[in-house]
Amino acid sequence: MSMDDRTRRTRRIVVLAITAVTILIVAAVIAVLAFPRDNAPTPTPTTPTASPSPEALTFERPADWTTYRPSFHLTPDAHWINDPQRPFFAGGTWHLYYLYNADYPDGNGTEWYHATSDDLVTWHNEGVAIEKYRNGLGDILTGSAVVDETGSAGFGKGAIIAIVTQQDDGVQRQSLFYSTDDGYTFQGYDGNPIMDNPGVVDWRDPKIIRDETHDRWVMVLAEGERLGFYVSDDLRAWTYVSDYATDRWGLLECPDLFEMVDPQSGRRTWILAASADGTSEGRTTGLAYWTGDWDGERFTPDVDEPLWLDDGADFYAAVTWDDPRRGDAERLTERHALGWINNWAYARELPTDGWQGGALSVTRTLTLDEDGGRLMLRSRPVDTLRGLEGVQVSAPAQTIEPGAIAPLATQPDAVSYRLRVSIDREDAGSLRLRLGGSGAGDVTVGYDAERGVAFVDRAHDTLASQLPDAYRDVRTSDVLSGDVLNLDILVDASSVEVFLGDGSALTMAVYPASTALTAPITVEAVDAPVTVRSLSVAPIAVLDPQRAR
Repeated sequence: MSMDDRTRRTRRIVVLAITAVTILIVAAVIAVLAFPRDNAPTPTPTTPTASPSPEALTFERPADWTTYRPSFHLTPDAHWINDPQRPFFAGGTWHLYYLYNADYPDGNGTEWYHATSDDLVTWHNEGVAIEKYRNGLGDILTGSAVVDETGSAGFGKGAIIAIVTQQDDGVQRQSLFYSTDDGYTFQGYDGNPIMDNPGVVDWRDPKIIRDETHDRWVMVLAEGERLGFYVSDDLRAWTYVSDYATDRWGLLECPDLFEMVDPQSGRRTWILAASADGTSEGRTTGLAYWTGDWDGERFTPDVDEPLWLDDGADFYAAVTWDDPRRGDAERLTERHALGWINNWAYARELPTDGWQGGALSVTRTLTLDEDGGRLMLRSRPVDTLRGLEGVQVSAPAQTIEPGAIAPLATQPDAVSYRLRVSIDREDAGSLRLRLGGSGAGDVTVGYDAERGVAFVDRAHDTLASQLPDAYRDVRTSDVLSGDVLNLDILVDASSVEVFLGDGSALTMAVYPASTALTAPITVEAVDAPVTVRSLSVAPIAVLDPQRAR
């Protein structure tokens, strides 16, 4: 998907008018306690991977970084970033690519920029891996890369095969690039394009998976308001077999197809996903997904109404993947995901300096769970993020009275932190957590007891008045179950990611006042007292993706 393909208009959602007031909770004295980390909702651990040693962590941002450059979210050093490309594991490390435009804002055309990681949290930018305009077929848009273990494509066992959309003069085609050095450099296939455009406008974003049951490769292609399915034995010649069409969710992009198992019930399902437009049901753009059956040629959904992986405004072009080092059974019970923290309604208007286009989200872990008989994906931050946390400050359990405001001090100069709070849902009061103290330019995260929703309100940050109405809409996520609400909140210089204990999430780009970035967090109860069972805040280390490994 290219920048010129998509300027979206999102309708304004009329959600609850919230009088934002404040965030977190300490009484007059803040107690520094050993806060139990398992207070936050954390299911089974993932396969352990290397994390930075404690002595290697730093919480001081480089002096030359601009105000809104993220501390632990991936960006290029300069220029434009958008869609992530699904990571793969090869040569003992994870390889991720994202769309990058070194000519922005004076020239169009994206290419694949390469980043590597040992822990899915600490990313290192490696440079451009697939260049635009190199073979006469245009710029490089979204696609996917796979490890060709058997050498089916003819480039050797273990070759990395990337199938991507190339666009030239508005015409989209699919091309193949291959790598024999674990994805650091790619060569173009002499037979490109491997799929020529059949005469349609939107024909892009191929997602490739290996269908082991039917012993062949499967491609899902975004074709306007439908998703086309193709099969291949060699990754070069593709045969169309079916499609899944819908007319409610706008232009579909960045599709995905994978199988998962609910570890509790043992129920299996295939999941078809795509970035879609949810304005018809009061949403914005995001990742929609359907559970159902895949028979090797056709996907049949359980119901036509999709579910959504994230309820925030800024989780788009998301990708999911499993860990090939795990056994076959374990691989089906857990996946990872990340997305682009931005929205085409205002993507080019964000006030970043030095680079543009926002950032990529933290890696999250996905599990499958049953709710009311329907299988749903649950999200939580990847466990290795814990290795980047500094000393936690905790406050004792207490009841907050309506109108009471208390600050929770953060580490001096820290602009990135992890906030955990647990409250009783049986209380009639609502909780307002204000990031950035109690002044102008704040962002509010909270729980509205009357509506039974968690929310993020950025209508008062420094950018809100300059952007379309869609930016100022308060985004909400239904709290699905439980007497206790756990919020796990990741705050960076220009984003907030909120994970609820029931597995739902809200991801938002935010732009608080520069003076608010290091201000205390404050908390307020609204309408009635709120019982806070626990709360803590810990700084998250600064990760510079440009530094040498």
